[in-house]
Amino acid sequence: MTLASQNVGSNVQSRVGKKPVVVPPGVEVMLNGAVLTVKGPKGSLERAFPTEVRIEIKDKMVNVVPITKEIRTGKRVQGLVRALIANMVKGVSIGYSNTMDLHGVGYRIEIKEKQLVLSLGFTHQVIYPLPDGISAEMKVVDESGVKRQRLTLGSHDKQLLGQTIAKIRSFRPPEPYKGKGFRIQGERIREKAGKTGAKSS
Repeated sequence: MTLASQNVGSNVQSRVGKKPVVVPPGVEVMLNGAVLTVKGPKGSLERAFPTEVRIEIKDKMVNVVPITKEIRTGKRVQGLVRALIANMVKGVSIGYSNTMDLHGVGYRIEIKEKQLVLSLGFTHQVIYPLPDGISAEMKVVDESGVKRQRLTLGSHDKQLLGQTIAKIRSFRPPEPYKGKGFRIQGERIREKAGKTGAKSS
């Protein structure tokens, strides 16, 4: 590494990106060229990172240093890479989860052998095989006397979890009149007023 690269790395540090990622006990981080592998109790993740940054592992700390001469690019890539590594470390150590409620009378979720069997008001059931690395749990909740099914998905891979949730939601997104469909917990739907009959003259 040249002196010019060292100066670039020290002068274009991102405010968030320069913070080291702490590696908790039980998690192993290995670097092979541009490929970072993170292993922990929840699983293993591997990802290749851009060459605009240098990843340093020392004393259970992972630091990301920009080495590009483009200041704005260096800051942006450093912050992104640092966030991705932090997500990987958190994923393999404690994991991620997200919850969706299914609104609609007669709508139903069943979990059968790593598959979701969904009754969503169609003439047929929707069968969705859960990707490897995704766990699913379903329970019935009672909110103010209204019962509905709640689906909780978990994974050590944050990106895969987000993609899976988006896919399931796409089978029956909440419609704007009665709010029927999958609704991510905390999501607010602006419901429209239904059409009224013609006014009498």
